[in-house]
Amino acid sequence: MKYLTLLFLSSTLSGLAAQEPAALKLVQTIPLPGVKGRLDHFSQDMENNRLVVAALGNDTVEVLDTAAGKRLKSITGLHAPQGVLCLPGSNRIAASGGGDGTFKLFDGVTYSLVKSLGSLADADNMRFDPKANLVYVGYGEGDLAVIDPAGAMQAGVIKLKGHPEAFHLEQNGSRIFVNVPDAHHVAVIDREKKCIVTTWPMIGFKANFPMALDEANCRLFVGCRRPARLVVLDTATGKTVTDLEISGDTDDVFYDAPRKRLYLSCGEGFVDVIDQRNADTYTRRERMPTRDGARTSFFSAERDVLYVAVPQRGGRDAEIRVYKPE
Repeated sequence: MKYLTLLFLSSTLSGLAAQEPAALKLVQTIPLPGVKGRLDHFSQDMENNRLVVAALGNDTVEVLDTAAGKRLKSITGLHAPQGVLCLPGSNRIAASGGGDGTFKLFDGVTYSLVKSLGSLADADNMRFDPKANLVYVGYGEGDLAVIDPAGAMQAGVIKLKGHPEAFHLEQNGSRIFVNVPDAHHVAVIDREKKCIVTTWPMIGFKANFPMALDEANCRLFVGCRRPARLVVLDTATGKTVTDLEISGDTDDVFYDAPRKRLYLSCGEGFVDVIDQRNADTYTRRERMPTRDGARTSFFSAERDVLYVAVPQRGGRDAEIRVYKPE
């Protein structure tokens, strides 16, 4: 009888675990017919309900209507765009061209070119500092360009030890955290002094590309490809708190603060969902299948949805999948 009771309890608990709802629910698909090659990074325009995607392999920037779930415009005349930014208040769209080393500004109404800045070889990720009204662009063999979008001019440069990948700006401080995979470290920049103040070595972890920040808990999340691990750093000390296994070829990671959850889009064909039990403890909750090569994404905290870029593969068109966290 005791054995049967334990077996019943075990079966019941297993059933309850199996019934745990999926972390993400597909609520919309936005088709991108004719868009070929790799899809890179995103930006959102809350004022006009638009999502903007850098279609790197297609040499276009795709502008999408998120309410209607359709494409509004393909901006052409670009060369391997990697980063995009919707600049609030000015109704302009910025795009970084990795193929021709440019930073281009487009009018958000007519989509015509307003200004093009050059000499930014392999222009890549971009971030906007709303307090200073400045754009940071990672480029070259180790530089962050500081650009004044209002005057459409370069206002400075910050030197690094290698090409910068993902980077994040503190909202309540002056630091910028930068992934520098070729130098095997995370660089910490004082954006007021425009210089590196320290570096945090990535010992045992290589190809540190995506990054997310939990500023309230002083935690920096770094996605690595070799090996495929999520590394958690303490931003007060730079020390590694923990690391855990993730799917391969990750290129974007986002922190969902209200749910204490992380979303990692991985080119292996999965979105990994990781629960933050506390600042030091993390578990992988789900490994949701997407499509081979779907390595970039964007979590909109304002809209409470996760957008995943799914490239054209195997005769199936490219698309943007929209997931609602459960």
